[in-house]
Amino acid sequence: MPGGRLTQQERQQIALGLADGLAYAEIARRLERPTSTVTREVMRNGGPTAYRADLAHRAAERRAHRRRQAAPRGPEAPPQAHGRDAEAVREYEEAFTTLLMQQGLPKMMSRVLTCLYTTDAGSLTASELAQRLQVSPASVSKAVALLEGQGLIRRERDGRRRERYVVDDDVWYQGMIASARSHARLAETARQGVSLLGPDTPAAVRLENIARFVDFVGESITRAAEQAREILFTKAGTASGGTAGPRADRG
Repeated sequence: MPGGRLTQQERQQIALGLADGLAYAEIARRLERPTSTVTREVMRNGGPTAYRADLAHRAAERRAHRRRQAAPRGPEAPPQAHGRDAEAVREYEEAFTTLLMQQGLPKMMSRVLTCLYTTDAGSLTASELAQRLQVSPASVSKAVALLEGQGLIRRERDGRRRERYVVDDDVWYQGMIASARSHARLAETARQGVSLLGPDTPAAVRLENIARFVDFVGESITRAAEQAREILFTKAGTASGGTAGPRADRG
């Protein structure tokens, strides 16, 4: 399987595949590349409808040139924590960011979330995020506010009274519960339409079906989230530390 950066010829094949309506997985198979490589390449260069091989290749060359210029001048780059491969970590972070963008998150929110997920501490200050991502503090501030509003991160103050943004097991739980509440609101609104439009009309039947469906999904999400937190987090903590208490009363 080929490795390294994409060549100009491979980018042309990607463009041809997109023009033919091929899925990313099929294009990747023909190139003998991971699907994530093709997905990331297309998403960072305009998406499937605007991708151009020549522009994408020039953009890749510019990024490589900037990385070479930014490399440390010393005899070798500083070692990564735990002996990690810096290039492999960067590629992974880009792939994770692309995945989050495909799921509907804006680019900056995706970058911030990926940065928090892949840091060992699981928390960073706004200034640390801005430094790691090489963006302005204002960009970070807007992204973290939106992520917090969606329940994907939470903020806390550390011993120096600095605000830190955190992702941990409970953030995932709270995010799932927020999703279940959103489903409940949708079901309630749909049922308001049932009484307004008349219970025997086709429109009302449709709305009632929507309400029943999202009710079922929302209740399933809540049950699954409660069970996952109890089984995966509480029992795992007890097994590793021997003194962990239940967490089901949080949130």
